[in-house]
This record gives sequence, C-alpha cells and structure tokens, in this order.
Amino acid sequence: MLAGIHHVALICSDYQRSKHFYTEILGLKVLAEHYRAERLSYKLDLQLPDGSQLELFSFPNPPPRPSTPEAQGLRHLAFQVLDVAQVVTHLEANGIAVEPVRIDPYTERAYTFFKDPDDLPLELYQILPTELRR
Repeated sequence: MLAGIHHVALICSDYQRSKHFYTEILGLKVLAEHYRAERLSYKLDLQLPDGSQLELFSFPNPPPRPSTPEAQGLRHLAFQVLDVAQVVTHLEANGIAVEPVRIDPYTERAYTFFKDPDDLPLELYQILPTELRR
C-alpha cells in the first residue's frame, strides 16, 4: 500500500539560517522556494539524492519543541550515508557539534546524532552501497 516516504516537513525559527544549514552544509538541492504573503511564510522544497524531499517552512513565532528527543511526535530524522566518519568531519569543519559515533547493537552499523539550527535531532546512519536508494 505505501511505497515510501515522499517528504518530511520541518518548521524553522530562522528561515535564512535553516536554509543555509540544509542547502550549504548538508548539500540538499533546492527544488522550489515560495514566499506565501498571506501566511508571512516561506516554503522551501529540498531534494535528497534518493528523490525524497524535505519541506522547510517558516511561520511567525512558531512554538518551540517541548523537549528533545523524547517529546511526542517526531523523535528524529535519519539520513542514510555511505561513510558516517566522512560526514562527521564535514559537519565539524562547519562548526556543527556531533555526538560520538556509535555502533547499533542490532545491525552493527555506525550512527551518530547532531542537531539542526532549531535543535531538531538529526541522525546519520551508515548503509552499504548496495542499499543506497536512488
């Protein structure tokens, strides 16, 4: 019935800061950007290499996330990568704090967490090249 995830939508507190983070630091491709004057809101459509998308929204005075990461709702957003250590090096070179890399005891895969500009927990999860979805 379900074929996959099309997109994940995020609401940011500082649109330009988040746009820079997701496009310049994480390297996501901009598909479309719209300013919706009636809502005083931007909507930025971003694409990952596998075709899935991230929608970035800005709204005036959005409420903050209640706690992290155990609040109800989205716990974290995980990105598949081929080399966790390489991405960690890139993030740290751009001033992004990254937790120590761990090994999943069930899958034996490397993973780690970092946060976006609004403290949304993001995960890097290492996959094999044969598992890469495009």
